[in-house]
Amino acid sequence: MPKKFDTNPLDPEFPEKVRAKTASVGGYTAPPKTPYSTSEFPTEPASVTEDTTRRFDESRFNEFYFHGGPPPAPYQPPAVADFGFASERKVTKTGLPEKWLISLPYVPLYLGLVAGLILLLLIQKEETKVRFHAAQGLAAHLGILIVTTILGIVGIASDLADVGSSIFLFVTMIMLIVFTVKAWKGRPVHIEAVEELTNWLEEKIGPIKFS
Repeated sequence: MPKKFDTNPLDPEFPEKVRAKTASVGGYTAPPKTPYSTSEFPTEPASVTEDTTRRFDESRFNEFYFHGGPPPAPYQPPAVADFGFASERKVTKTGLPEKWLISLPYVPLYLGLVAGLILLLLIQKEETKVRFHAAQGLAAHLGILIVTTILGIVGIASDLADVGSSIFLFVTMIMLIVFTVKAWKGRPVHIEAVEELTNWLEEKIGPIKFS
């Protein structure tokens, strides 16, 4: 007698017999037969997970190719200003080259004091370089004037102070000549001792607005 799970292929009616026997147990109803057959894997393309290889159209692919002409020029950063160059540019309202205006405030014998004051009264705020040297030269001359005045007062009671005043005037004159030449050549001139006074003079003096 064949068993329930006998899958002997020699008995072609075995599935029907098992189905009929199972249907009579516990009111089990066999599912209806489906009219559809098992789907088969497609033979074209060979794999369902891969599409056929796409080929680029050569004419469209070459549209983005660079044809002829010179290559793009590489980026060149702007040149840094040469601080060792004295500008020949003429400043408005004076008609004088910039290098002359930035050197005049350092001329010794208090000529630079007058020049620095006049430049601060005439030159506009946009000319920052000229105004800076005018204020710094004026501050240097004011500092020298204050020190020599104090030494002169002390020199009344002491000959040593009088000698010190003469030495101080000689040294500061040489210093101002050096500053004048450096400014005329366009080299940076910075007097740290009068830095705060320089900033104050540049901010408070001028320019005069002509109607």
